[in-house]
Amino acid sequence: MAIHPIEFRYGTPEMKRIWESENKLQRMLDVESALAQAEGELGIIPQEVADEIARKANTDYVKLERVNEIEAETNHDIAALSKGITEVCENGAGEYVHFGATSNDIVDSSNSLLIRDSIDVLEEKVERLTKIMLELAEEYKMKVCIGRTHGQHALPTTYGMKFALWADELHRQYERLEHARGNVCISVMDGAVGTTAALGTDGWKIHKTVARILDLPPAKITNQVLQRDNHVEFISTLANIASTLDKIALEIRSLQRTEIMEVGEYFDPEKQVGSSTMPHKMNPITAERICGVARIVKSYVNAALDNNPLWHERDLTNSSCERIMFPESCILTDYILNLTIKLMTNLVFYDENIERNLNFTNGLIMAERLMAELTRAGMGKQTAYGIVRKNAIKANREKLLLGELILEDEEVQKYLTEEDVEKIMDPHTYTGSIEIIIDELLEDAKTWF
Repeated sequence: MAIHPIEFRYGTPEMKRIWESENKLQRMLDVESALAQAEGELGIIPQEVADEIARKANTDYVKLERVNEIEAETNHDIAALSKGITEVCENGAGEYVHFGATSNDIVDSSNSLLIRDSIDVLEEKVERLTKIMLELAEEYKMKVCIGRTHGQHALPTTYGMKFALWADELHRQYERLEHARGNVCISVMDGAVGTTAALGTDGWKIHKTVARILDLPPAKITNQVLQRDNHVEFISTLANIASTLDKIALEIRSLQRTEIMEVGEYFDPEKQVGSSTMPHKMNPITAERICGVARIVKSYVNAALDNNPLWHERDLTNSSCERIMFPESCILTDYILNLTIKLMTNLVFYDENIERNLNFTNGLIMAERLMAELTRAGMGKQTAYGIVRKNAIKANREKLLLGELILEDEEVQKYLTEEDVEKIMDPHTYTGSIEIIIDELLEDAKTWF
């Protein structure tokens, strides 16, 4: 019976396939195969033995059920793996399985393969989402809306600015994934305390040859385990990606609030139900799920940090944690990437509300522009600030139009005409360098992927 929501509710098939038990077993078998091949290549074991081990190190021969049976008896997963291979090898080849290795050589190297495969999936999704943001930035480059600071109406901005900002951040996340790949996807085959003692001076050659066969960089030095600062970087990168998706979803949720309702996620009126008791509800459930699951991914950073300090050359406290942390963080990050792609692909705009909110303050959002234009016309900046502030406070308190009120000020009349103020008070024309900023980013983005 399924217990964890990942089993039936959260996750994509492509990421779950990477972390399912049979594939994890295959990746460990891949490492055992690479070890045998390396030892055969260097003449440490007979070549025909190496070939037999490599041929049988496959889930077609080594069955998950049998390995689990052995582990239930031995209470040791890699010992069970080794015996499982030994049982299916012919002509005594099984006697050479796992020669010179220690358990964590297999665990860490196979985890490197699994994480590499996971990064491939994640990078594809981050790239896809980035390109969606770039397309939205181009399409809505000059769609003027109110910008908010501290939750208050501030100045006009555009939806293109929001999307371009997110695209730029997502591209940085893509680069962080690439950097993490280089540090965490590493092969190790160094023995019990990292000295390769069981294989003597040939051990370092085996270490590098196994890495070549697995197509992974070899670790420069270990004490049996790959140092977990690298895994901290990987989990922190996933948490960072989750925080970006959280940010995006939170903004969409806020903009979908009833009193704002500028944009929102698509709601299927024919099939979708918003509430079991309130028939009118159309809730931002996709965005809310992104925000909720992101909290779980972010929570693994502390666990990853705690896995770095181990007793002496190593202990086992990281192992149980990583059995949970690696698959869950990868599966859940991939899942909310998928949700964010869905959210942004089907985003709904409410143009009337965007315009309504832009003009909600009766022109108060144009106070900065009034001050700037008065200064350009010859009034001192501090004087202009004081006059505009005085009139803005009055307009806000008495619910008056700032543009009309400012024209009654005798000092203002010396510098601005009614036509000047009318132009100044149009929020659609107060967009600064937005078009230049977005165009430059879009041009730069052509080199991103």
